[in-house]
Amino acid sequence: MMKRIFILFMALALVMPLISQEPVPPEDNKAEEAAKAASAAEAPEAPEAPSDIQENDQLSDEEAVDKAIEEAIDEPSKQMSGDTTNVIGKVELIEDPDKTRVTLGSNEVIIVEENGDSLIVGLGNKGISIVEDGDGVRIKILDMEERRSHSSNHRKKKFNAHWAGIEVGLNNYLTPDNSMVLPPDQYYMDLNTGKSWNWNINVIDYGVALGTQYVGLVSGLGFEFINYNFNGQNSIMKDPITGEIVEYIPLYAGFITKSKINIAYLTVPLLLEFQIPVGRDKVHISTGVIGGLKLWSNAKIKYTEAGDKSKEKNKSDFNLSPLRWGVTARVGYKWIGIFANYYMTSLFKPTMGPELYPFSVGLAFTW
Repeated sequence: MMKRIFILFMALALVMPLISQEPVPPEDNKAEEAAKAASAAEAPEAPEAPSDIQENDQLSDEEAVDKAIEEAIDEPSKQMSGDTTNVIGKVELIEDPDKTRVTLGSNEVIIVEENGDSLIVGLGNKGISIVEDGDGVRIKILDMEERRSHSSNHRKKKFNAHWAGIEVGLNNYLTPDNSMVLPPDQYYMDLNTGKSWNWNINVIDYGVALGTQYVGLVSGLGFEFINYNFNGQNSIMKDPITGEIVEYIPLYAGFITKSKINIAYLTVPLLLEFQIPVGRDKVHISTGVIGGLKLWSNAKIKYTEAGDKSKEKNKSDFNLSPLRWGVTARVGYKWIGIFANYYMTSLFKPTMGPELYPFSVGLAFTW
């Protein structure tokens, strides 16, 4: 109620110049006006008009406007109907959950839009934006026509995607039988899952709404950094004769404290995302596919020999599949969520290493 009254006062302050004033008699007609006044004074008094009519006749147009506002305040049920208010045919206020619109006359329009910490006030083709955030208050002059056109296109094409951000999780892989227990001849690939980390940096994302702001397609670009930490006193290498991946046990390394392979991928997703309103925020759920391009890989071993700490690093492609694709599922609220990736492409090239299918689960922090 107070918001409507405040906006009415703003609108009427602007409409005052539009209300016609009584014309001032020209200089040439002063004598004629004086004669009429004298004649009126000599004429017999007319019967006294009712008090309410006499009071209204004595009011100027500006006073009539003020009186209309007072009546709107005192008797809102007579002046306001639903979400629309009309005052003396000059001002119309329409209020809905998204914005408040005040129309002055038949041409001029004031638009007031409030969204959280931002406020936009537009008059005709010009407007002003006031945004308050952690950095203070920012004020900007707007072209309302350009903003309406851009806003319309933006709503049609842009979708608030949830891909860009940082993800951290754990890695492992499955056999063709969907088991994490490896066959005896592949024990050297057994992992320490608690130390096999997955770090993803998703740099950019882009979303396109599918007819509604709650469903859209999402794509982007990111980098995936994987390490597989082996559980035994071993590593892997390419057989110098067959070229296949085999177990590697450095005899000179007395006790291996850490053995792992590191891999980096460039990733591109294609997701279908759903957003479910929960209060003022949304739960976002997405699923789709991820493609990956291998960028580099290496193996590292840390060991102790005669009490001295040493390490060894070996750069190689390790017969890793250069391209891969997988499926992903994600769910989150605001800026935090969880993800799970499973790759349908084997870790190694066919027949050039164990047939293992990577997966990872973890936390996602989007921006």
